[in-house]
Amino acid sequence: MSLAVAIQMDPIESIDIKGDSSFVLGLEAQARGHGLFHYGPQDMSFSQGRIVANVRPITLRREPGNHFTAGTIERVDLATMDVVLMRQDPPFDMSYITATHLLEHIHPQTLVVNDPVSVRNAPEKLFVTHFDGIMPPTLISSNLAEIKEFRSEFKDIIVKPLYGNGGAGVFHIKPEDENLTALCEMFTEFYREPMIVQKYLPEVRVGDKRIILVDGEPVGAINRVPQAGEVRSNMHVGGKAVKSVLTTRETEICRAIGPALKEQGLIFVGIDVIGDYLTEINVTSPTGLQEINRFDDVRLEATIWDCLEEKVSNNSLR
Repeated sequence: MSLAVAIQMDPIESIDIKGDSSFVLGLEAQARGHGLFHYGPQDMSFSQGRIVANVRPITLRREPGNHFTAGTIERVDLATMDVVLMRQDPPFDMSYITATHLLEHIHPQTLVVNDPVSVRNAPEKLFVTHFDGIMPPTLISSNLAEIKEFRSEFKDIIVKPLYGNGGAGVFHIKPEDENLTALCEMFTEFYREPMIVQKYLPEVRVGDKRIILVDGEPVGAINRVPQAGEVRSNMHVGGKAVKSVLTTRETEICRAIGPALKEQGLIFVGIDVIGDYLTEINVTSPTGLQEINRFDDVRLEATIWDCLEEKVSNNSLR
């Protein structure tokens, strides 16, 4: 079964082929004989009832500095693709939301991963609020009095933008810190959305675990350990990836959210767990495949493509 696969992502010229999950998903698709096409969200249009994009056929190679060859730009109807991988990086802003509205026109006849309606309805830090008993004490608010009351109860807190990503704008406010009011003023100046405030989890010093789920089932994990003096564990700000396996509590968390992920067409998901708590459900462009592959001697991209091929096959039999 040869498929036409379009990857909607950021410029392919600048990716880190040692860590980029979209890159290995593309390599695996190519190895299976699927045709690859690349485009950015800015290349997609709604035109006379069709969703069209200016795409480039691409060939990928694991060669630093020479990792792809691109053909001539073609204007195609995305409904003619078998699979569209929505893999551009957040932020989850109106541009991202608009892309989900456009892709909704072609899904599920063309398999969009992840389901654009569910992506739109499942921002990382909001989706987790729908599951009881597995997230840390949390406040989502723009109200300074509410935030101060939360801080009075839990003392040691984390403040971050509701739609932020990659650890940007994450602040650890300790009990003796006098900057909370000024920080909230800054947030309201730069963001129209509420802030998310959570009880600080000291277990983050041991690591912030990324767990990959495919069609609702956990398939691998890594622990991300922050540098000394840093509260953020994201690898692009210096967090160190460490081999890991699931604990009993983490397995319980996966079982709690897995059926909802599967039901909503969220096929490739990365969740973040600190200690006993789920902090984020990443559905927009989750990463971590290559790091888990190296530690566990697996190929998670093959697991994902096995799932996608089965779904395309089942879709064609309707």
